[in-house]
Amino acid sequence: MFPLGTVLLPGAFLPLHVFEPRYRALVHDCLAGTPEFGVVLIERGHEVGGGDSRFPVGCVARIVEAGELPDGRFALATVGDRRIRIDQWLPDEPYPRADVSDWPDPEPEGGEEARCDAVAAELRRVLALAAELGEQVAPAAAVEAVEDVARAPFQLAALAPVGPLDRLALLAAPSVAARLDLLATMLTDVGDVLASRLAGG
Repeated sequence: MFPLGTVLLPGAFLPLHVFEPRYRALVHDCLAGTPEFGVVLIERGHEVGGGDSRFPVGCVARIVEAGELPDGRFALATVGDRRIRIDQWLPDEPYPRADVSDWPDPEPEGGEEARCDAVAAELRRVLALAAELGEQVAPAAAVEAVEDVARAPFQLAALAPVGPLDRLALLAAPSVAARLDLLATMLTDVGDVLASRLAGG
């Protein structure tokens, strides 16, 4: 397990610079076996040194590229694969470990594709507003047409200008429909704030 100050979503890209000895050991073990590990958000504490408190929901990161530097550090390219629940934390030696269960979404009930399109349109509007204010956000053109309804809410959330706790709430939403509803509410709220700032409010 790799506790971080960020939330990884399925389908999202996560580059990592691994320098702490215990996480170097984790990477060695992953590369020698199954090239994946769990990522969870730290609730309290710090990424380095241990002693942190962690949320019980996470995402499996799949290593797609790894480079070991001469001093033993690693540069990793990872992609979020699937969400997980933490069943039990195990002792942190030699690195953080846990018993986990995969947490798939229930099958979509229908109508999600049209909802995805509406949320994508709202995201483009929010990103355009943020860019107009000079904020560093993804370009609105990066919001692509929906192809996979199950993955689309995660792809949209990864581009949304929201914080880690909002991303965690989206990761933990019980279904595709619930995730879309939550993301739509978040985007409306962010869009209202941005529009007010642009208007000088």
